[in-house]
Amino acid sequence: MKKYFSALPKLAALTLLTMAALPAMAQQAGDNVVGLGWFHLAPQDSSQNLVVGGQTIPNSGAGVGNADTVGLQFSHFFTDNWVLSGDAGIPPKFKLDGQGSLQGTHIGSAKQWSPAVLVKYYFGDKTSQFRPFVGAGVTYVWYSDIQLDNGFQQQLSGLISRGQTTAFKTSADLSSSVAPVISAGASYNFDAHWSVGFSVSYIPLKTKADLTTSTPFGDVHSTTKLTLDPIVSFLSVGYKF
Repeated sequence: MKKYFSALPKLAALTLLTMAALPAMAQQAGDNVVGLGWFHLAPQDSSQNLVVGGQTIPNSGAGVGNADTVGLQFSHFFTDNWVLSGDAGIPPKFKLDGQGSLQGTHIGSAKQWSPAVLVKYYFGDKTSQFRPFVGAGVTYVWYSDIQLDNGFQQQLSGLISRGQTTAFKTSADLSSSVAPVISAGASYNFDAHWSVGFSVSYIPLKTKADLTTSTPFGDVHSTTKLTLDPIVSFLSVGYKF
């Protein structure tokens, strides 16, 4: 017994050293992680021909450029592996340029809002330093600050008036929609609080563009459909609490 009690201080010290050596990177049930980072959106775009006042303009189309923005992510671990994540960001500004018969024409720009909610499954256990994941969810997409370039408005006016005038004013609207999101990525935990994460997501997304041109003889409506299908990458720094 004397030997047993004399060994207790050594045993306690060894236990403390062992606990200190255990990974402090746990991501477990009840944890919350806030991530701040950078979204890069790369549309895999295509479009239908522009229809002006019921008349199809052959070989006319539009392309959408890439965009970048600051993003915020909040994740809650319901279990050690299952996570609910909410993603949002400062609305990125997309530029639309003409293609085909509209080649060389800057059509305009719009800001896209697309907050998303995803359910993710993290592989590994709660003490794993590197944790890949897969996820799926849904996003609601709408647009604001839609602006049409003056040059495009003049070109559209010429199509409507058969080249007789370029003075008509045109406004635009882009349809909102609900779209699925699929995602894959990984997080790397530096310590008990800080981590870095990277993910790639795909959103099958379409929108309809409605253009309204005001003329002395009444409004003329033009339409086209855009397929965006963006691939979205997100690099972030996370803090767990």
